[in-house]
Amino acid sequence: MEELKDKGLKIYNAIFQGEKSVEIDEILYPIKKFSSGINYVDLFGYRFIEQNYRKKSEWGKKAREGHKIMWVIKGRRYISQILDGEYSELKKKPA
Repeated sequence: MEELKDKGLKIYNAIFQGEKSVEIDEILYPIKKFSSGINYVDLFGYRFIEQNYRKKSEWGKKAREGHKIMWVIKGRRYISQILDGEYSELKKKPA
C-alpha cells in the first residue's frame, strides 16, 4: 500500500494546488471534474476523489470549514483518506 500512499499524496497535492493534470510514473493523467465541480483522478482501477463540501455529512462539514479531504476508492469500497495532507488507510469493519 506504500505505492498507493505515494501516488495518493501526489494526486492530493495536484488537486488542491489547482493543477490540470498530475504526472505519475512519467505519464500525465488529467484531473477531471464532475458537473458538481468535484475533482477526481482515475488511476489503475482506483478513483482519487475530493470531498464534496456540499454533502451534509461530517466530512462535508469539515470540507466547508476549510479542511482538504480526498478519498481513495476502488469499486464501491473506500480504501483510504487523505485529510490535510495526512494519509490514513481505512480498516474493514468486522463482520
